Amino acid sequence: MTSSNSTPVPRGWIVWSLRVTATAHLAGVLAQAALAGLFVTGDVDLLTWHRNNGGVTHSVLYLQLLAAVLLWRPGRGALWPALASLGLVALETVQVVLGQYRAIAGHFPLGMAIFGLSAVFTAWTWLAFRREGAA
Repeated sequence: MTSSNSTPVPRGWIVWSLRVTATAHLAGVLAQAALAGLFVTGDVDLLTWHRNNGGVTHSVLYLQLLAAVLLWRPGRGALWPALASLGLVALETVQVVLGQYRAIAGHFPLGMAIFGLSAVFTAWTWLAFRREGAA
């Protein structure tokens, strides 16, 4: 099955694996922001939750990267989602290091950038592979 521009449409399980992992990653990033906000308002116990959620969220991002690679090969899709996911892995790795060193001046804005990039990527996964005629 191909779309109107002759680009092969990847198998459904590959698309769904990318959608699910990207959505789960985005949910983890949103939880990170909420936990950080609650921590800085004085609930110091949430720093441990923030750290643990960060580890889980980062792990889910590696699953997203794997799904994006599957989209590219064997799915014959575009390479850029795999490169974008790899870029997010790099950014989140820097984010973890900044957090460990309590470099808040870089940690906060990088977290917002990661959230924005993850939101755009996740929206793309849900919009890019809709069947023609589907709403």
